[in-house]
Amino acid sequence: MEYLLSKEEMQAVIDGNHGNVFAVLGIHRDKGSKEVYIRAYQPNTRSIEVIKNDGTSLGKMTKLDERGFYQINLGVGENFAYRFKIENDLGNVYMAEDVYRFQSNIGDIDAYLLAEGTHLDMYKKLGAHPLMMDGVAGVSFAVWAPNAKRVSVVGNFNNWDGRVNVMRKHPTCGVWDIFIPGIGQGELYKYEIKTQQDYILVKSDPVAFYSEMRPNTASIVYNIDNYHWEDEGWMNYREQANSFDRPMSVYEVHLGSWRRKGEHGEEYLTYREFADYLVPYVSNMGFTHVEFLPLAEHPLDASWGYQVTGMFAPTSRFGNPDDFRYMIDKFHQAGIGVIMDWVPAHFPKDGHGLVEFDGTHLYEHADPRKGEHTDWGTKIYNYGRTEVCNFLCASALYWLKEYHIDGLRVDAVASMLYLDYSRKNGEWIPNIYGGNENLEAISFLRKMNELVYGHNKGAFTCAEESTAWPMVSRPTSMGGLGFGYKWNMGWMNDTLRYISKDPVHRKYHHGMLTFGLLYAFNENFILPISHDEVVHGKGSMLAKMPGDEWQKFANLRAYYGFMYTHPGKKLLFMGNEFGQDWEWNAEESLRWHLLQYPMYKGMQNCVRDLNLMYKGNSALYEVDFDYRGFEWIEHSNADDSVISYIRKGNQPGDYLITICNFTPVVRRDYRVGVFEKCRYQEIFNSDDVNYWGSGVKNEGLMEAEEQEWNMKPYSIRITLPPLSTIVIKPIR
Repeated sequence: MEYLLSKEEMQAVIDGNHGNVFAVLGIHRDKGSKEVYIRAYQPNTRSIEVIKNDGTSLGKMTKLDERGFYQINLGVGENFAYRFKIENDLGNVYMAEDVYRFQSNIGDIDAYLLAEGTHLDMYKKLGAHPLMMDGVAGVSFAVWAPNAKRVSVVGNFNNWDGRVNVMRKHPTCGVWDIFIPGIGQGELYKYEIKTQQDYILVKSDPVAFYSEMRPNTASIVYNIDNYHWEDEGWMNYREQANSFDRPMSVYEVHLGSWRRKGEHGEEYLTYREFADYLVPYVSNMGFTHVEFLPLAEHPLDASWGYQVTGMFAPTSRFGNPDDFRYMIDKFHQAGIGVIMDWVPAHFPKDGHGLVEFDGTHLYEHADPRKGEHTDWGTKIYNYGRTEVCNFLCASALYWLKEYHIDGLRVDAVASMLYLDYSRKNGEWIPNIYGGNENLEAISFLRKMNELVYGHNKGAFTCAEESTAWPMVSRPTSMGGLGFGYKWNMGWMNDTLRYISKDPVHRKYHHGMLTFGLLYAFNENFILPISHDEVVHGKGSMLAKMPGDEWQKFANLRAYYGFMYTHPGKKLLFMGNEFGQDWEWNAEESLRWHLLQYPMYKGMQNCVRDLNLMYKGNSALYEVDFDYRGFEWIEHSNADDSVISYIRKGNQPGDYLITICNFTPVVRRDYRVGVFEKCRYQEIFNSDDVNYWGSGVKNEGLMEAEEQEWNMKPYSIRITLPPLSTIVIKPIR
C-alpha cells in the first residue's frame, strides 16, 4: 500500500536528508484505500499515543525504528485534529501538537508573487509570525532558500536539533515554511540549512523582526502588529504638502555615541531614554528632522551600522522593535521628522548572515568582479535577481510603513551605480553595452524610488551620491533615478577647503566659495556636514578652522551662517552644533561637558538661532531648487573675501539679504546694493556676544539710499563684523 514506507525513505527522514518531509510525516489519507495513517519522527522518546481533540485515545503508535520513527494506521476515514501524548527517554510524559498536521501559511498567490519578485509585503509571509492555526497558537516560519537540500527551524523548543522541525518546500518559489505550535513571542530561533553538498549552515532569519544582542546572533520571534501609534497628527501633516518647499534642517545622529550612561559611559541609553532626552534636545535646538545612522541590526559596532545583517530588524542594542517605535512616535508628536540611513549597497560576510545563504550565491553575485567590495570586505547584492530586488524593495517599504519612518537616506549610491567603483582595470566586468554603468542597480534604484513615492504619501528618499551622475533627484519618468534629494558632496568639499584656508589666503581661493551656485539647481540638494567629515583623522569641524581660539569659533559660526542661507536643505552631524573640539569617536559619548564654557555654549546658541531664523523665514527654504530663489548681489569681491546674495520666497517681496565677511577685519560703511527703497533690519549676526562673538552689529534700522550699487538701484551702508555672516530683512 502507498502508506507503507521504505527503509530508505525512513532513513532519509531520520538523517535529515528527505527533501519533502511533509509528504511522509503527519496525517495522510491513502488515495487508493482511503485509509488514514499518521507518521511521526520524535527522537529520544519511548512511546507516542495519539489523542483526538475530544480527548479520545486512538492508541499507541507503532515504533518502526528505535531512533524514534512511529506510525499508526487508523482505517478508513477523514483527516482530523489530534495531539500526541509522548513519553521521553527520561520517563517524562507530556502532550504535544504534531507540527506536520498543519497547513502551509504560504498560499498559491503568495508563492506566485514571491517567485515573480513582486510581493511587496513579503515580510508578512516570510520570517516568523505568531498566529493561530486550526485553533492552536504557534509561530509560522518561512524562509527563501531555493537551492537547499533541507531547511529546518532550530531553537530551544527542539534542542537546536535540525531533524525535528524540517520545513515544507514550495518548489514554485523556493520558499520553505512550517507552523510550530506551542511557541510564541520571545522565542530564539535560526534556520539550519543542508546544502546540496551536505554541508550544514546555521543562519539567522533574513526577514527577522528582532535579533539577539551582539555578539549573539539568533533571531527572536516578535509580533510587530501590537504597537498603538499616537502620531496621527504628524502623519496627516506629512501627507498634505510637498517637502521641497518646507524647511528641512537635519540633525544627524549616531545613537550609540550621542549620549551614554554608566560611571564610565560604558552603557547605551535605550530607545525610550532617547525619547526622553534626544527628542526635547532636537526640538529645543530647532531642527526639523533627525537622521539616524543605520539602526537595522548589525554585528559590529565599529561599522556604525553600515554592515547590516538584519534588513527588517531594528538593532537590539537599544531595545525591542516597539521601543524603537515609541521613540519615533515621540519625535513625530514633537513635530520632528525621522530619516534613517538604509544600506542596500552591500552586506557583510558574517557566517550567520546572507552570504552563500543556501550554499549558493543566493543574495550576492558569484563572480567577485561583480559581487565583492574589497575596500569594505563586503558582498554586493545581485540586483538582477528578481527575488533579491523584491527583498530590498520590501525592506524599504517596511521601514516606512511599519515604523513610520519619514525618509530613507540611501548609503553609498555611487558604489551601486558604477561597475568599476574603486576597481582597477581587469577587476570589473563591463555591462552588455561595454560601459561601466551597473544597469541592474540602476533599474533597482528606480523601482525602489517609484515604490516609496507610490506607496507612502509624504515619505522621501535621499541619495548619498558623490559623482556627477545626472538626474539623481529627478523623476524616473524623465530618465532620472527617482530620489527626492541628493547630498551635495561637491559643495561640502569645496567650501570646507575654502574655510580651512588662512583668511589672508582666501582671496586666491574665492571660487571655491561661489562655484557651487553654478550647479546648485541641477539636483534637489541637501548640504551635508555629516559624520564623514569628522572621523578618520579629518579632525573636528572646529579643528579645520584656522586662527586662534576666538577665530576658530568665529570662522565656524560664519560658515554655518553661509550654509543656512545657501540654497539647499541642511544637515549637521551631532556635536557640530556646539563645536565639539575633538573628532567623533563612536565608542564614547559626545563631550557635553564643553557646554559649561562660553565659546561652546555660544556656538550652540548660534546654531539654535540659525534654525529658528531658517524655519521662521520662508525665503530661506521655499525655493531651494530653482534659480528664482537666489540672486547674487556681489560674488567677485575676492580681495575682501566678502560675498552677498538674496534669498527669495514664493511671494513677491519675500526676501532676505545675506552678507558674509570671511576676513578678521571689521568693515565699516560697507555699501550693499538693494532693489527696494525701504528700511532694513539685521535679524541675524554670527558675531553676536551671545554666540561668543565680538558684538559688532548694525543697530536699529538702515535706510536705503538712492545710490546705485552692485547693479541695483539703491544701496545701504552697513558694518561687517569680523569673520561673520549677517542676515538683513526689509522692513516696510
